[in-house]
Amino acid sequence: MTERPSLAVGLMSGTSMDGMDAAVVRLTGPTHADLLGFVTRPYRDVERGLIAAALDGGTAREFATLHARLGEWAAEAVDAALAVAQTRASDLAFIAFPGHTVWHEPPTVTWQLGEAAVLAERFGVRVVSNFRARDVAAGGQGAPLVPIADVLLFGAPDHARVLLNIGGMANFTYVARRDDDQGALALDTGPGMAVIDAVARLVAPGTDFDRDGTIAAKGRVHEAALAELLADPFFTTPPPRSTGRERFGDAYARRLHERVPGPDGVATAVELTARSIADALRAWVQGTPQVVVSGGGAHHPGLMRSLGAALGDAGSSRLCRFDDLFFLGDAKEAVAFALLGYLTIHGQPGNLVAATGALGPRVLGTVTPA
Repeated sequence: MTERPSLAVGLMSGTSMDGMDAAVVRLTGPTHADLLGFVTRPYRDVERGLIAAALDGGTAREFATLHARLGEWAAEAVDAALAVAQTRASDLAFIAFPGHTVWHEPPTVTWQLGEAAVLAERFGVRVVSNFRARDVAAGGQGAPLVPIADVLLFGAPDHARVLLNIGGMANFTYVARRDDDQGALALDTGPGMAVIDAVARLVAPGTDFDRDGTIAAKGRVHEAALAELLADPFFTTPPPRSTGRERFGDAYARRLHERVPGPDGVATAVELTARSIADALRAWVQGTPQVVVSGGGAHHPGLMRSLGAALGDAGSSRLCRFDDLFFLGDAKEAVAFALLGYLTIHGQPGNLVAATGALGPRVLGTVTPA
């Protein structure tokens, strides 16, 4: 029997803090997903400021207010995505809403804000949320969770592939064969765009991020400072491992900016991301598989060049963009959470134990009824 397709919206608000992504997805079983529409509901400066303030430590009232506001911003993103896809909310089977991580310190705690009830009430659709908590409760890192989508949807049928996401943080999944988790491995490599863009904002106030790599292109890598940064024990911690802005966030960027001011600091941050990714691939992945890049880092020319160089011989030829093989790479994580919601609704585990280190496979998330 052929399973009837399910329509869903997957949401994502990542460590880059640029906005709320929403993808309308048609899922035909757990191994086939069609992207029907995608939008990013950008965060305004004041909204980004509210999230940043919470990350730096807020009051109970500020956290509670942000919890509700994130639900409202998610609803606006869903509305926009449905319009683009020409889909009605009544046709949706569910909405998958991972919320926004404001604190991630496994194995003790992971905390995502975003009120799922706002979405359930607005659209009359059940909502799957709070995906990470069950994995952490089972002794896992609660991240990365996208690897299950990398295995089921984006691996290659006949050769090994690395799915590299360079968002605020960077992480990769090694998939030996599509739809087969044997030998799969996933981990956070460290900072992605978060430190690069935070240093860029310090160098050029009023700039949201290092658009087209123009600031980094004016600088030179400070090798001594880079060596100090790469000495962080995180970079040699074996998987499973995950990280976030608690470690590689605005405070980290300020220290780098003080040590290496101006465009040189941005160039050094770019090289930190590139080399930490390349070092992790050399340490934990055998051979030289194709590396498929998604996330904001795929749009930064300097980072892509630095990554190709850091990978060594034929490094650049190993790299390709997710967009060239599948669909818009910026939508990948939202689509992945739609898949995670699908697995939860069907009572199937959504964590890849090799990625998170949990005691075993777990059905993830909390379901808010329609």
